[in-house]
Amino acid sequence: MSERQLADGLRRPRGRPRKTALERDDGNRRRALLRAAARLFQRQGFDATSTRDIASAVGMQSGSPFYHFASKQALLFAVMEQGMHDAIAQQARVIERVRDASATEQLHALVRNHFNVLLGPRSDFIPVMLYEIRSISPAQRRLLAAMTLAYESAWDPVLHRLHDQGRLRADVRVARLLIFGALNWSVQWYSARRPAGRARLTLDELADEALQLFIAPECAMEN
Repeated sequence: MSERQLADGLRRPRGRPRKTALERDDGNRRRALLRAAARLFQRQGFDATSTRDIASAVGMQSGSPFYHFASKQALLFAVMEQGMHDAIAQQARVIERVRDASATEQLHALVRNHFNVLLGPRSDFIPVMLYEIRSISPAQRRLLAAMTLAYESAWDPVLHRLHDQGRLRADVRVARLLIFGALNWSVQWYSARRPAGRARLTLDELADEALQLFIAPECAMEN
């Protein structure tokens, strides 16, 4: 090896090569397609949404989504998978933040975060999975089921603590299934207003109400 080749090798950055401007643009376009598809699938339904609709929403030609995804169904699965990846990561940050809190505070944080996943800003991804799960293949459903179990079973430690305290009286596994069933159903009704024209519940208020439904108050356990 010549001195020039050796010097060039020493100057060359190590590790993963930097992405080109084209590669970065492709990544940005893919993310934009996922966001637009999630929003349209959630509002219009999978069957009623065309790839032309999705491409138009991000300023692309009608055939451009197929550069990134093999089919509309592949795009649907990517929306669901991305939603679960984001939800798992977001929940992990919440769990770490309340690691030293009481069991009640931990459950409240988990419930409040789940409402944000379902109903908060840019929350189209998981509702799409809840609505359209039958539109993907059995193999894809199995992959999402494994991700869903990882997300939901992270609640088990705090539910066991509450069960040991006598504040959660149902079997922990059954309680978890019932809790998620109730929380997930909120995507069907949350946009409805309260009776007599009262303002809609905030997500904080919704989390407070849910906690009163799921666990007994501490004062009740003392009596």
